[in-house]
Amino acid sequence: MLVDEAIIKIKAGNGGDGAVSFRREKYISHGGPDGGDGGNGGSIIFECSEDVNTLSQYVRVKSYKAENGKPGMGKQKTGKGGNDLILQVPPGTVIYDIKTKSKIIDFTKRGQQKTIARGGKGGLGNVHFKSATHQAPKEFRPGEEGEEKSILIELKMIADVGIIGLPNSGKSTLLSVISNASPKTAPYPFTTTEPVLGKVEHKGKSFIAADIPGLIEGASQGKGLGHKFLRHIARTKILIHLIDACSDNPSKDYQTIRKELGTYGASLKDKQEIIVINKADLCSLPKKIKYDIAISALLKRDTDKLLDLVIKKI
Repeated sequence: MLVDEAIIKIKAGNGGDGAVSFRREKYISHGGPDGGDGGNGGSIIFECSEDVNTLSQYVRVKSYKAENGKPGMGKQKTGKGGNDLILQVPPGTVIYDIKTKSKIIDFTKRGQQKTIARGGKGGLGNVHFKSATHQAPKEFRPGEEGEEKSILIELKMIADVGIIGLPNSGKSTLLSVISNASPKTAPYPFTTTEPVLGKVEHKGKSFIAADIPGLIEGASQGKGLGHKFLRHIARTKILIHLIDACSDNPSKDYQTIRKELGTYGASLKDKQEIIVINKADLCSLPKKIKYDIAISALLKRDTDKLLDLVIKKI
């Protein structure tokens, strides 16, 4: 199951306290201050990695903490810094600060990193507080607290082409015949319950296509399966809008999806679109809707022509 959203708490490490220490050397009865500084706390860093493709880790474990810095020591020795905690997320991940409701980072490239919570600085040892009139200071500065945040992690899959349409319009079948993906196909609605990606190769060109789970009227308000997956359309360059030729009202089907895209927002309705009539081998073509091409995904009829059109538009 694709996990594409999680809320977690993160806490960077605290800085170590500065030390209060005085030199104790042979023949020197009253040595000066030599307390060292505390080590810095570890930070929490997120990294974009293609080795992960879901956020399931962050559903299982909802709290993460980096290592604290160690306190300072005598002889002006600085405490050891806390280790950073590096958390991996897949490309397409967006992280939001829940408190400020602001976007922190949008991960799109492998290896991209972002420090989300900074570790606290180490405190100062008493050696820093010596002066001409204060020869034996016992003051020190404690380490700073590491940053603590509640964050929303959201995955928006990265695909060049999104295949959309009402349930049972043939989206999964189309993806299976044009790409290396093997989505579940069956003659009933909501066969696909999560987005499926596939790599398409055609005449020396390639692109990534995504089968978006069936949208229905009211999807943008949470009905059906579509609401939580509409976000995955946001990154696509173009949309293949698949319409069932055997539907009672293909024109209404088309307008239903268009309405949901517009209601959801994020400029989905403004994306470039290829309107495709599917199941052209079974039923007559609709007359009340302007479409770009008619195909039979099941029989692979004119799917090459559709790919020619997709490549041209991309």
